[in-house]
Amino acid sequence: MNASLRGRHANCKSTAADYAAVNAGDVKLRASMTDARILMNTFRFAKNPLKLSYGRKRGDKRTVVDGALLFDSGSQVSASYMVGTRNCKLKYSYLHGGVTTLEPCYDLGKNVWDFAISRRLYDNVFKATYQTWSKNLALEWLRNHVFNGTFKMSASVNLAEESKDPKFIAETTWELEM
Repeated sequence: MNASLRGRHANCKSTAADYAAVNAGDVKLRASMTDARILMNTFRFAKNPLKLSYGRKRGDKRTVVDGALLFDSGSQVSASYMVGTRNCKLKYSYLHGGVTTLEPCYDLGKNVWDFAISRRLYDNVFKATYQTWSKNLALEWLRNHVFNGTFKMSASVNLAEESKDPKFIAETTWELEM
């Protein structure tokens, strides 16, 4: 049995979140200590895994349904839809050469494209994203270490704002073997 704990704090928000996950054979149990409740299931669709999740925030009347269909180890199509709105995003993820991932995303509600590219280098992943509608540019560095756990450093800046003050986020995860 494996367990995973994760904590997160962001300087741009006054909230924090804690997550716990337990894998016991084919059963995956997840719990979170935030204001969102998430259910996740995996099905087979034409012999390909289809992952579906449902989330609803407490005190908020928004419901989000997410899905991802994996075609092979390098190609995936995913969608996210907020029920009762035009907020729907479609994303294609392509793994090139086993180390570089390209992810164009189309937002049907806003009629705009977002782009992401990431590259794996040893235990590190470097990622850049750009949202065309908000002109938000983000950079991320993720390091996954067997003994020291995982940490993520990210920074983002809104290029449309005059001040262009970056927002920084630090996150860490420790893996526990039970």
